[in-house]
Amino acid sequence: MSRVYFTDLRTNPKRSLLDKVEDLLDRIKTKERIKKTDLVAVKLHFGEKGNTAYLRPVFVRTIVDYIKKIGGRPFLTDTNTLYSGSRSDAINHMNTAIYNGFDYASIGCPIVIADGLRGANGIKVKVDGEVLREVSIASDIVNADCLVVVTHFKAHELSGFGGALKNLGMGCSSREGKLIQHSTVAPKINAENCKGCGLCTNYCSVSAISVMEKKAFIDPERCIGCGECIIICPFKAIEIQWNESPDMFQKKMVEYAAGALKGKEKKAVFISFLMQISPACDCYPNNDAPIVRDIGILASIDPVSIDAAACDLVNNEESLPNTAIKNVLKKGEDKWRALYPSIEWRTQLEHAEKMGLGERMYNLIKV
Repeated sequence: MSRVYFTDLRTNPKRSLLDKVEDLLDRIKTKERIKKTDLVAVKLHFGEKGNTAYLRPVFVRTIVDYIKKIGGRPFLTDTNTLYSGSRSDAINHMNTAIYNGFDYASIGCPIVIADGLRGANGIKVKVDGEVLREVSIASDIVNADCLVVVTHFKAHELSGFGGALKNLGMGCSSREGKLIQHSTVAPKINAENCKGCGLCTNYCSVSAISVMEKKAFIDPERCIGCGECIIICPFKAIEIQWNESPDMFQKKMVEYAAGALKGKEKKAVFISFLMQISPACDCYPNNDAPIVRDIGILASIDPVSIDAAACDLVNNEESLPNTAIKNVLKKGEDKWRALYPSIEWRTQLEHAEKMGLGERMYNLIKV
């Protein structure tokens, strides 16, 4: 079984949480995976402007300093979004990152948006997938020597949860890759709930939504299925409509994760923060209340095991009151299905194991 190292959030004056992050990086033998002068892509999510659930910059600074100390040359990176928001092109993306605290003065390394100015810089990578034979990965992810995948673990409206696999698969793809992963996922309007406010039209990057006779309408020929409008709607009038199963979306995402890791299987490490575990992606310009208490931090060299462990840790908590989970769930009850009943979130773990990305069985070691 793969080893997943875990630290809770208890500290004392002699050992801070930042010290614990360094301990985790030591335990997964990061020094053996990053050599001197390696260009190290620190893959994270900078957070949409208005969202406050994204990872605190001080944790990222600790990771960057650690990489520099062992001789690596780190840069912070992410890819541009499909939807029309504050990170849909490299200029706005970097401005948003700086606004959210990820600037050179705070972090100590540059930001590189890995798929270029408008998300078009991708490199085709061969994969032996069940669905895909090649994937389009952001060029600067492919060209980096190492990957340090830093994940704010959370729920997700299209995959059940968003962990290291999603950070790799969706987060490392070019705009073309995101289109391929989302292309058959189209939402629909619940006319009874729709108030015709037009808010959804502002967030559609391809102008697929219009308001006619005080009701929103989605043009299925234009829709790219990014899912942004689903959470944006304040009246819950936009619903997921799967023209292929949720399983297929997750399988595509995992096969993109395989492409992002190709050639870096022994040059990648994963660290996931189970803090402010929100019910939706950090891509939205807001974040709802955390669904469970803050739990701790995980580290591993296995992206499948670290996600499996994170899922188990969340499900082993009691849900918090007054959250998107309407009825408080006991320890052991499935938090992801409570949020998104139509999504079988285990699909991504099972497919990733089948693809050879890691193991679902793990040995959790407390640090």
